[in-house]
Amino acid sequence: MIDKLNALEKKFEELNAQLADPAVFTDQANYQRLAKAHRDLRDIVEKFREYKGILRGIEESKMIGATETDPEMRKLADEEMAVLVEREKECQKELQFLLMPKDPNDEKNVLLEIRAGTGGNEATLFAAELFRMYSRYTERTGWRVEIMEEHESEVGGFKEIIAMIEGDRVYSKLKYESGVHRVQRVPATEANGRIHTSAVTVAVLPEADEVEVVVDPKDIRIDTYCSSGPGGQSVNTTYSAVRITHIPTGLVVSCQDEKSQIKNRAKAMRVLRSRLFDIALQEQQKAMAENRRSQVKTGDRSEKIRTYNFPQNRVTDHRIGMTVHNLSDFMDGSIKEMLEALFTHYQAERLKEAV
Repeated sequence: MIDKLNALEKKFEELNAQLADPAVFTDQANYQRLAKAHRDLRDIVEKFREYKGILRGIEESKMIGATETDPEMRKLADEEMAVLVEREKECQKELQFLLMPKDPNDEKNVLLEIRAGTGGNEATLFAAELFRMYSRYTERTGWRVEIMEEHESEVGGFKEIIAMIEGDRVYSKLKYESGVHRVQRVPATEANGRIHTSAVTVAVLPEADEVEVVVDPKDIRIDTYCSSGPGGQSVNTTYSAVRITHIPTGLVVSCQDEKSQIKNRAKAMRVLRSRLFDIALQEQQKAMAENRRSQVKTGDRSEKIRTYNFPQNRVTDHRIGMTVHNLSDFMDGSIKEMLEALFTHYQAERLKEAV
C-alpha cells in the first residue's frame, strides 16, 4: 500500500508542476483533464501526508521514551504515542477506503424518474412534493434541473415526472435514492382525518454518453404528434411532440416540452440512452452479485427505502436506521445529512466486503 501511495504522491506533484505551467492554459481540453486528475488525487495525497506525519510523531515519541530521564516527560511521551497509534489505525482504514476503486458513474449527470405508486391522487401529490424536494436540494448544490417529460394528475400532482440533473458528481450524491418512498399522512380530501399510506417510486439513472450506448437507427421507431400540454400557440397545431420506441427492448420514450421537434427528439434520445445504459448496468450488477459471497444492497427499485411520517414530523431511512425529526425542512431540500450518511454507510459496506 505504501509503494502505491508514494507513486500517487509523485504523480500528484507532477500534476502540480504541469498545472503551474502557463503553456498548459492554451489547451483548455488538456488543462481540464489535468485539473480533474489533480482533483481526484488530492484527498488521498493529503490523507497520506497526514499518515506520514503520524508515523513521524510515533517515532519521536518512542525516541523520547527511550532517552528521556524525566519520568513526567516519559509519561507524556507514552500518552501521546498511545493517541498516535490509535490515529494511525484510523488513518490506515481511511487510506484503504480512498484506495478502493471508484464507481465510474459517480461523475455523471443523472436522469431522475419519479412515479406515483399506490395511493391514487395522494400518491401523485407526494410525487410532486418529492420532485420539489430534489429540485430545492439541486438549487442549493448549484446543479441544474431540466424537465424531460411530465404527466400531471387531475389534482395537480404528477403521475410521472422525468428530469435531467446536471452538475458536479451528481450520481455520487443521489444514486442511493432509488427505491420506494412511502408517505403517511392525512390527505386534504379525507373528511374523517384518517392517516393514509401512499407510495412513490424513485429511479436515479446515470446519464449515458453517446459513445457508451450506441443506438442503431434501425432499432428505433420515431413517431411525431401534436403536443397536448403547455406550449403556447403551437400546441395542437404542429407535430412537435416526439415518441421514440426502441424495438429490441420495447422501451418507449416521449417528449413534448419543447416547441421544436428537433429539441424534443434530442431530449428523448438522452432519456432513451440513459435507460438502456441502466439496463446494462443492472444486468452487470446482478451478475457481480451472483458471484459474491454476500450481496450488498445498492438501491433495488422494489425496496421500500424511506418513510415520511407527517403526523410525527419525521422521516426514516430503513436501510441505515436514520431518523430526522424535521420533516418540513427535509421536504424543503435539506437532505444533505441523509445523503452523506447513506454514502458513508455503503462505502463502509464496500470496504468491509473488500477486506
